[in-house]
Amino acid sequence: MALLTFELPDGSTRDVDVVHVLNAGYAGRSQDDVAAHVAELAELGVPAPSVTPALYPVSPYLAQQTDRVAAQHARTSGEAEWALVVAADGELLLTAACDHTDRDLEVHGVAWSKNAGPDVLARRAWRLAEVESRLDDLTLRAWVTHAGEETEIQHGTLAELLTPGYWAEVLRSRGDLTPGTVLISGTIPMAEGVDQFAESWRVELGDPVTGDTIPLSYDVVPMPEPIG
Repeated sequence: MALLTFELPDGSTRDVDVVHVLNAGYAGRSQDDVAAHVAELAELGVPAPSVTPALYPVSPYLAQQTDRVAAQHARTSGEAEWALVVAADGELLLTAACDHTDRDLEVHGVAWSKNAGPDVLARRAWRLAEVESRLDDLTLRAWVTHAGEETEIQHGTLAELLTPGYWAEVLRSRGDLTPGTVLISGTIPMAEGVDQFAESWRVELGDPVTGDTIPLSYDVVPMPEPIG
């Protein structure tokens, strides 16, 4: 599958052999806002989910720690998220993630689009237990780059999203709160007028109490044109 390695604040590392990957969708804490977002997406041709929040299984090999994402066309993009990772000893880790999605395929099926690109995860993580008391204050930001110029496209806090604790209970009820499970949180709104179809993405999960941040970044690399 995929083997991920996370560095913790004390300098120790955790190797995680990924077994299950699940992407949350429509996971805003305000479901009224989620309903409005579903209606906006419907106008763009994206099919509405049967329930919210939604949960999409993703192929485990798509969980990657990489600085390059190959894109099959110009309409793929990331989105800033956090990830809950179950380590080998059952310890819950929190890290930054960026769900790179095929937006053209999304109109045919959100689950399909989630399996058309990687979930990029950071190389550092926090123990969930050590930040859980201040989760709502943690910040989530993303920037995109066009022609070498970086622009912020997302800026919010984890208070806008359903909590890791909520999703841990969902995983437990499914029998999936087991070593090797990775859950990606869903995202916060994007800034209006900023082009998401960028040449690179950068995401940062921040802790304003300690000043610590968990960054990730990657370039979006066009694939060659097919032959035949």
